[in-house]
Formats: sequence, C-alpha cells, structure tokens
Amino acid sequence: MKILVLSDSHSHLGFMRRSIKAVKPDALVHLGDYWEDAEKVHREFPQLRMYCVGGNCDRYQSMQRLPEVVYPRIGGVQFFLTHGHLFGAKMTTGPMETEARSMGAQVLLYGHTHHADCRQEGSMWVVNPGTCQADSIGSCALIEAENGEVRSCRILRKTDLEEMP
Repeated sequence: MKILVLSDSHSHLGFMRRSIKAVKPDALVHLGDYWEDAEKVHREFPQLRMYCVGGNCDRYQSMQRLPEVVYPRIGGVQFFLTHGHLFGAKMTTGPMETEARSMGAQVLLYGHTHHADCRQEGSMWVVNPGTCQADSIGSCALIEAENGEVRSCRILRKTDLEEMP
C-alpha cells in the first residue's frame, strides 16, 4: 500500500495534485495547515482513502474543527498523526515521540516546521513531509506498507516526482 503524506499546503494545490498523479497512492494523509486543501483534492481523487488532522492555521481558516491528533491504522500499520504545534515540533520531536510510542505507533507523522524529515528512531519511523507550499521547495513523504510493516519511507521533491513512471 502506498501512503502519500502532505502537510502545510497553505492553499497551494499544484504540488498536491502533482504528487498524487506521480505517486498514485492508495491513501492520502494531510497533516494540517489548510486541511481544506486536502478536501479539495479528495473531490478530484475520490478513490483515495484520506486521513487528516488540523493544524494551528486551520483554527482561523474554517468553522469546522478537525481533531489535532489521530491514531489510525493504515495498511495494517499503526500511525500517530499530528500537525506538531501542540507538541512544540519547531523545538524538538521528543514529546511527540514519547506520546506516539505510548500509543503503540509504528510511524509518527507530523508537519508544522516546513522541514522534511524521515528517519527511524528505534522501531518507530519519525516523518515530516515538509511543505507542499511551493513547487520549487515542495516536498512530500511516501510510505509503503505491507503486511502491517513499513517497507520503505522516503521524502520526495519535485525532481523525484518528475522521474516517476
């Protein structure tokens, strides 16, 4: 199963659409800051399973409130999804990692910093897709899961998307 992870779109839908078309994911995760962007692209790609959390900017963008932390099981893998602002993500990932581990997460997904990060901390993946805000600096994460395990996890940038078949 291919899981495309996006964050911090801030009304820039071009990179989101380009990512979906290139990756052809089975599921889409949007980690906030204009989660309504995810709803817009979901209407264009309704076959995608979609998972979203609200970010700090979403409080001002919409009357609807999304949960700011969710714990979905996607492709048999336990995820911990948050935008990151509630956990001080711009300073450290420590509190998020602790909370995610306490929930039995195999993958911690967060945004907020606009800086892509994909690393394994012990048995847990810690992933920030960066921002899809601009084509020139845009990035996303691609996680491939099979039989309840993460098979691969990587950050994709514009040039990576262009090289995909």
